[in-house]
Amino acid sequence: MAVWALGINHTTAPLDLRGRFAFAIDQIAPTLQGLRQSLGGATRHPQVETAILSTCNRTEIYCAGQQPALDHTLDWLAQSGGVSPSLLRSHSYTLEEGLVARHAFRVASGLDSMVLGEAQILGQMKDAVRAAETAGALGTTLNQLFQRSFAVAKEVRTSTEIGAHSISMAAAAVRLAGQLFEDLTEIRILFVGAGEMIELAATHFAAKNPKSLAIANRTLERGEKLATRFGGEVMRLADLPDRLHEFDAVVSCTASSLPIIGLGAVERALKKRRHRPIFMVDLAVPRDIEPEVKALEDVYLYTVDDLASVVQTAQASRQAAVAQAEAIIDAGVQSFMHWMDQRSPAGGVVPLIQQINAQADEWRALEIARAKKMLAKGEDLDAVLEALSRGLTQKMLHGTLAELRAGDADTRAQTAQTVSRLFLRSQSKSGL
Repeated sequence: MAVWALGINHTTAPLDLRGRFAFAIDQIAPTLQGLRQSLGGATRHPQVETAILSTCNRTEIYCAGQQPALDHTLDWLAQSGGVSPSLLRSHSYTLEEGLVARHAFRVASGLDSMVLGEAQILGQMKDAVRAAETAGALGTTLNQLFQRSFAVAKEVRTSTEIGAHSISMAAAAVRLAGQLFEDLTEIRILFVGAGEMIELAATHFAAKNPKSLAIANRTLERGEKLATRFGGEVMRLADLPDRLHEFDAVVSCTASSLPIIGLGAVERALKKRRHRPIFMVDLAVPRDIEPEVKALEDVYLYTVDDLASVVQTAQASRQAAVAQAEAIIDAGVQSFMHWMDQRSPAGGVVPLIQQINAQADEWRALEIARAKKMLAKGEDLDAVLEALSRGLTQKMLHGTLAELRAGDADTRAQTAQTVSRLFLRSQSKSGL
């Protein structure tokens, strides 16, 4: 079984390119089905295992099949994003075998995140695995890979200080807002969306006791729940352009495939504000706010990539824990590759076990059939059981005894050691 992965992230691809490959959670199942069909045709193996991890900072495809198909996977992803394979290749990374496991373990542990040691990625990876399971795209190999990823991540977080004092995107946004506004208790802030990232951001900003807080969302019911929690108001997304001027700060993160805050709306808001500055944070991938807004003189617009430098400033204190985390990951990779080797034809263990079990079942069936014939003839039950046990024993030991008699003295000595280890365990352990 071959394992391979393809991905782009915040270190390899710009924000707008990443936006082309962002998959909402409800898109994962049909996307996986299309990918599996494509890979099945390319590899002539219809049961290729697949999973897709898609966040604001990365999109990664994990696959397992009889033979690797990295080039075809890359071509498929390029086509799905409407870019050329050469462009995608220049901004992506491809991994095989043990490197896939190492990467997955590092991602789950927060070592590959923009925020070193952040925990949100682990939940996102678990969501990706559940989506793959629901779509019927996850098999034994990828399931083992991800379950081991979760176990390694847990050990890293409990055994190291990698997550200590982690500065999240939301906390970084608050820090930047504090640099622009003298007093955060005097600002009016609008959150666009009602997902996990907005909830996190609202939690951080609410701790600063802003003057007012509002949630704009497509569905009022979900927005109301979040607004009630933070003592704010809820508004329809359609009302946003007319009310944008009321807010000093805007934090947006929706699943929209197109920008929902345009240049014209922001320009009109600035006129109504008499050019008082607006602080804007776009945490969405693809973008929620048109990039041209950043050029406006009285707008301070930050994207997820812009927040990277703010986040990096707090990471030096955690670097000492990275080496310890990498050692845990090394051990996890070795364990996973050992498991893979046992299952491979080259490793021979799993096929050999299957052959031994099949041979034993055949012998057992033969002896049971013979015993039934003896019973049908009216032979004594004890005699039948004796014959059954003797027949099984002879069949099981025949090949071993033949090997002990064959070959030269050195070969027989090596065979004797192996046979003793396999058949005389109980006697040796008991001291007999």
